[in-house]
Amino acid sequence: MIACVCNLYTNKSTVQEMANLFGTPATYGFNAPADVYPQYPGIVLREDQGQRILQQMTWGFPRHSTNKRTGKPNKPTATNNARDDKLWTIWRQWFTDPAQRCLIPFTSFAEAEGEPGKMTRTWIRVADQPLAAWAGLWRPTDEWGDAYTGVMVDATKELWDIHDRMPVILHADAYDAWLRADAEEAMQLVTQYPASQLVAERTDDPWFARKAKQADDRTLI
Repeated sequence: MIACVCNLYTNKSTVQEMANLFGTPATYGFNAPADVYPQYPGIVLREDQGQRILQQMTWGFPRHSTNKRTGKPNKPTATNNARDDKLWTIWRQWFTDPAQRCLIPFTSFAEAEGEPGKMTRTWIRVADQPLAAWAGLWRPTDEWGDAYTGVMVDATKELWDIHDRMPVILHADAYDAWLRADAEEAMQLVTQYPASQLVAERTDDPWFARKAKQADDRTLI
């Protein structure tokens, strides 16, 4: 088990499939990647004036830090997960405003397993929801435009050998409440998804496959 956060998920559904599930128009021209990493574009669903819309946003709220050696600002990094026990504190501004909550469509999410330097990807999907929704928050940013983050909760004991945290996966009948209810009611939805409905698929793919591919590309040049 490792104690990192979710840094990779997939959304392999089509716009039409998302529109059918969430009840939105399908007239969108998205070109988001199926594999979503922090600071990558992803698709979220939110409400605007009572209507559900799909929107492309950047995954992760910008986080700023200062270079200890130079004293100059570093490039912003992404806070792509929001802990459930912080929703009433550092995330309060967005969590308590229903208009700043969103749904993150996904088909599976990945966790890293193995020894440092040799970690591989384990994919987890929702057996009873081929296209599922992760509870999220969003806000406008100066750095990346509209951005979103996903709410995390303690993992079920069945998943602890993989990870100690898991996304807050919503049942379809909870979508309206997450997007419209007051904070107290929305907090009741911040729970573990039944482990019996989660399927883990271990692979030999290196966790840092994206970096490995870039290295291979440089070798071929």
